[in-house]
Amino acid sequence: MAISDEPETVATALNHSSLRRRPTAAGLFNSPETTTDSSGDDLAKDSGSDDSISSDAANSQPQQKQDTDFSVLKFAYRPSVPAHRKVKESPLSSDTIFRQLQSHAGLFNLCIVVLVAVNSRLIIENLMKYGWLIKSGFWFSSKSLRDWPLFMCCLSLVVFPFAAFIVEKLAQQKCIPEPVVVVLHIIITSASLFYPVLVILRCDSAFLSGVTLMLFACVVWLKLVSYAHTNYDMRALTKSVEKGEALPDTLNMDYPYNVSFKSLAYFLVAPTLCYQPSYPRTPYIRKGWLFRQLVKLIIFTGVMGFIIEQYINPIVQNSQHPLKGNLLYAIERVLKLSVPNLYVWLCMFYCFFHLWLNILAELLRFGDREFYQDWWNAKTVEDPVHKWMIRHLYFPCLRHGIPKAVALLIAFLVSALFHELCIAVPCHIFKLWAFGGIMFQVPLVFITNYLQNKFRNSMVGNMIFWFIFSILGQPMCVLLYYHDLMNRKGKLD
Repeated sequence: MAISDEPETVATALNHSSLRRRPTAAGLFNSPETTTDSSGDDLAKDSGSDDSISSDAANSQPQQKQDTDFSVLKFAYRPSVPAHRKVKESPLSSDTIFRQLQSHAGLFNLCIVVLVAVNSRLIIENLMKYGWLIKSGFWFSSKSLRDWPLFMCCLSLVVFPFAAFIVEKLAQQKCIPEPVVVVLHIIITSASLFYPVLVILRCDSAFLSGVTLMLFACVVWLKLVSYAHTNYDMRALTKSVEKGEALPDTLNMDYPYNVSFKSLAYFLVAPTLCYQPSYPRTPYIRKGWLFRQLVKLIIFTGVMGFIIEQYINPIVQNSQHPLKGNLLYAIERVLKLSVPNLYVWLCMFYCFFHLWLNILAELLRFGDREFYQDWWNAKTVEDPVHKWMIRHLYFPCLRHGIPKAVALLIAFLVSALFHELCIAVPCHIFKLWAFGGIMFQVPLVFITNYLQNKFRNSMVGNMIFWFIFSILGQPMCVLLYYHDLMNRKGKLD
């Protein structure tokens, strides 16, 4: 018997059984013991009325099903049928796991059950030992309600996109030359970022209010840069077309160059940082799905706040400055802080990048929901790169002849500056901890690339990514900023 590559299944057994008997004229449901002659008399008998055939088929359906089950049982897994048909890996081998050739949903569910059981015990133990520690003073206080300068600054940021629209409209009508357009956009984008920084530094605001305003200001800055850069590029392509220059086939102009206030308004509220005059849209809003996402957002936000108040705050408050105390004690605090800090970061990522952006996209019928990629599978530190960074920074640098390593360094530099602004400005502390943490990843890029090239088809780079991300980097920054913030408050008091 020839050995096939097909796995041994019931369907395969039926295929083998068909080799041992001739098919009958009635179809697949006849018994294997029934044989039919191919003479003309048999064909005449089979060509009766359709009514009699359908009636007989309906009456004999249960009997036919039993015959089929008996046929499967008779020919499936016979001793003469090969049990081993091709070369296979074990389900838990590294090649099978990392190449996603086998589903491991059961093990994933087991990990979830174990995490729930272990963390439930820790939650109960923590409540029995310390009681209810959640307080609203760190997040909201009477000072938070008096942060009117920050609230008014947040509302006034819409002036800068309107100014950018006026500049683009004048550029479309060729009222101002291109160098003037570039200078005006530089002034507008810079003012949209430095104006909130000055307001926060002049006002002794609550931490959450300052972080919210800085994040909003950074989003506005990134959107304005994309708006100006995209329109600049579309003007250049339009001029090339008017001159009769041939554009490459890879360059697909899906929309003509047109400055529209409606497009800008939609872009400002859309869950994207990359501007284009039109976006793919969904046909309607799924209200039931939207309600479920809102419930999830409320639940995971509460879980995140609970972990911060009940676990992270006590660990941080009972710690010393990691750079000024005992080294072993600092390592112990960092390791103890790493697990709840990782939970909070994952909850934050899920709440903002998945739930909130999907909710906003559903309300606006925004079609492209790929707000993130599988960064958790990153094998090198440089893998998790944002679309904005690629579109408006990394590849423009390469097109201007800048080496790849330098372009990557510039991308990390911009990312480090924004991380430092979003944390240091609300804390009124400029120790460059966040900046240094991001720039420390630059040598790690070359290390992980080297290891990934040396140990091919391995996850060495991914292990380094998770170690730096969850154990060393973020917990250390949390401890450093907390102690510097407490020292600042002590000096002010």
